[in-house]
Amino acid sequence: MFQKWFNFCRVACNYPGMSIVFHVDSGSNQEYLAVMVEYEDGDGELDKVELKEAYAGSWYPMQQSWGAVWKFNKGSPLKAPFSIKLTNFKSGKSIVASNVIPAGWTPGQTYRSNVNF
Repeated sequence: MFQKWFNFCRVACNYPGMSIVFHVDSGSNQEYLAVMVEYEDGDGELDKVELKEAYAGSWYPMQQSWGAVWKFNKGSPLKAPFSIKLTNFKSGKSIVASNVIPAGWTPGQTYRSNVNF
């Protein structure tokens, strides 16, 4: 019941001219990556966030940690740069921020994409 009420009361986000940014959580390391997704246009709710490592063909599903923070714990070293695919809850539309987090990334840094819904 709460979820239906919460979705009904969401306010659409509007960031004209802004692209989505990814703030890497300070607890991220070689095997664990957590990012906060900021400045997302549209209904403001993501259904899925997926991560692709450099030169990899597969997308790994990330888990929602809390709020706008999504995490992935591989358990072995991750290979940057990373691409991130975002899927909107309401429309089902997906966008890809290719190589948005570069090799040599740093926890606590923010990386700007060139995409938005």
